Amino acid sequence: MHYRNGREAKNGDEVIHLEITGAKITAVGILHDAEPGNDYCNGKIAPTLGGSPSMACLCDCLHVEDFEALLAEKGLDKRPDGM
Repeated sequence: MHYRNGREAKNGDEVIHLEITGAKITAVGILHDAEPGNDYCNGKIAPTLGGSPSMACLCDCLHVEDFEALLAEKGLDKRPDGM
């Protein structure tokens, strides 16, 4: 099981689910009930920021740590001065 960027997926990971054709975030939560051998429509996401539970298509998910690293690469991991 792997996420969109190739990282191994594991139940219990905190994930961000993206829409199929873009980068819009559709769910944030904890991956559960995913079974090895499938990166499509595999598992569920228990929401951590409100909302309803949703299905997880692992190839459309990123681990939260990888999302945080992308923000840091672009300098978006810190609040601007004076705000």
